[in-house]
Amino acid sequence: MTESEFLSETDRIFSQIETALDDVDFDIDALRTGNVLEIEFEDGSKVIVNRHVFNQEVWIAAKSGGYHYRHDGQRWANTRGDGEFFADLATAISLHAGEAFAFA
Repeated sequence: MTESEFLSETDRIFSQIETALDDVDFDIDALRTGNVLEIEFEDGSKVIVNRHVFNQEVWIAAKSGGYHYRHDGQRWANTRGDGEFFADLATAISLHAGEAFAFA
């Protein structure tokens, strides 16, 4: 994937996350600044989604830890385990929000 393709794809991912968060009933604020999407919860905790252009990875930082994902041609796969980006992000959001969350 070229750098331009990576940036376009991760812009789409950030937009997808923001749209999904707009559709929930619990209190979450999402702020995108450059390569970072910061998701803040009612209790002040945060989940950070960061795109790392040099490595062409998307990262998640949450209470449960830090995770790196690289596109394997079909999905954004965890580089250190079996996880998938959207499933792992939904789990992190659920943990921070104290309510069930899933991407449609």
